[in-house]
Amino acid sequence: MLAQAYRQNLPKYIRLCEQNYARINRLLPKQNDKGAVNKVLVGGFEFTLTVLEASPYTNLVSLKQTDSQVIGFTRPDLNVRVYHDAKVAEVVCKYYPKRVKPSYGYPNPDMHQKDEKYQLNAFLKDWLEYCINQGRSTFHWDTDHGVV
Repeated sequence: MLAQAYRQNLPKYIRLCEQNYARINRLLPKQNDKGAVNKVLVGGFEFTLTVLEASPYTNLVSLKQTDSQVIGFTRPDLNVRVYHDAKVAEVVCKYYPKRVKPSYGYPNPDMHQKDEKYQLNAFLKDWLEYCINQGRSTFHWDTDHGVV
């Protein structure tokens, strides 16, 4: 019997990217400028969202776990392209030499999963939900300039 090749379910993938767009917009810094930062504290973890690139229709956002009480584990660090005109957000991985393909043959020399692109965006979904449901945004009162 021949194994059937993996075929990405495009409507399911687009729905995930649309949901990630809604989630990431809740966490983005209020300013849409390059270099704008928002920090979210979740338990002993600190997650930082930084706008790396800003244009009228797209943003490139870095999501990093910057502080942790757990030593010895790789901290999440993703780049996410946010398309404001299409209202979708998808992972653009900086650790891959090229764009992540929609699907990979299996086995493959780089050991990518058949649905690697979907899994990266599903991880983003879980991470964003965790930050929204369990986190609190940091806000520093500026007493010297009349905010308080």
